[in-house]
Amino acid sequence: MLKKLLAIAAIAGTTYAQAQDTTSTSSPLEISGSVDAYYKYDFSGFSNIPTSFVSDQNSVSIGMIDVALRKTTGKASFVGEVSFGPRGQYQSLPNSDDSYGEGNGFNSFHIQNLYATYAFTDRFSMTAGYMGTFVGYEVISPVGNFNYSTSYLFTNGPFQNAGVKANFAFTDKVGLMVGLFNDSWNVYSANPSFGVSTFGAQLSLAPVEGWNAYLNLLTGYPSGTVVDLTTAYQITDKFKLGLNAADYSLVNDGGGYSGIALYPQVSVTEGFALGLRGEYFKAKTGADMIGADAGESVTSLTVSGNLKSGGLTFIPEFRVDNSSVSQFMKENGSATKSASQFSLALVYAF
Repeated sequence: MLKKLLAIAAIAGTTYAQAQDTTSTSSPLEISGSVDAYYKYDFSGFSNIPTSFVSDQNSVSIGMIDVALRKTTGKASFVGEVSFGPRGQYQSLPNSDDSYGEGNGFNSFHIQNLYATYAFTDRFSMTAGYMGTFVGYEVISPVGNFNYSTSYLFTNGPFQNAGVKANFAFTDKVGLMVGLFNDSWNVYSANPSFGVSTFGAQLSLAPVEGWNAYLNLLTGYPSGTVVDLTTAYQITDKFKLGLNAADYSLVNDGGGYSGIALYPQVSVTEGFALGLRGEYFKAKTGADMIGADAGESVTSLTVSGNLKSGGLTFIPEFRVDNSSVSQFMKENGSATKSASQFSLALVYAF
């Protein structure tokens, strides 16, 4: 109960502070976003690899159009972001309106972000609303990822969280976020039986220039507990290395997952870069996860190119996945432990 009262007080305090700041200087409204489309071919003739997005086989298909609005007035700011299309709608929104079970729902858009922030000082701010999750290395928008397909860690982790959080910047190199969030991931509203019952925290570190690390925790009932490390180091002007490691435990049944993904990237020329994602993902014995049955594992190797011209990025990609059991399909329909696919994607950021 105390946690709930603190959360309500934080929202009320933010609202009051915003009301006191209405005469402050207002910045112009910022509009940004992206559009993306792709072609994917799985060499078995079937759509085998069950991660998020890039799902259509042998088809020129759309990802999404994403539009974000941002504005700052004095110490107060807001972000509102909506997306249209399968990548930003039912493929990343498990609670879409899908009354007939066809997997595509009836809502014509998805709210990616809808939150307001008040900066009490240069080093302390509070945010309330519906936010892209702080857990993990990859995000829904293809603009934020080097690879076009996504990892198993991304697919099985949270996409978004609704709640209230406080951000503290102790120094330029050390920060802390703590927050209270709804009982379940990826939903706008809580189950009233559990309410705002999830605790989240993030410790951010910037040890040296070009190196950032984030240690994340999200724990509550019934969502379970995720411990996540995300870090990236721009080692040279041309070479960057990223890493994501996570462990997730479901409540009571022994289910969940653990995994690690490594992301080396090299800039070949000013407009072209190559990147690799190597991932190991294992489901715990208590429950099946997307991409791995209970107690089984999968390894994945993805090679992507990024060819840039202005706001446009062309992404050719080749991916090979290998499972500890025969969970994929061969061209003749028989089971196999491996699957491979090739895709071409166009992503335009504005």
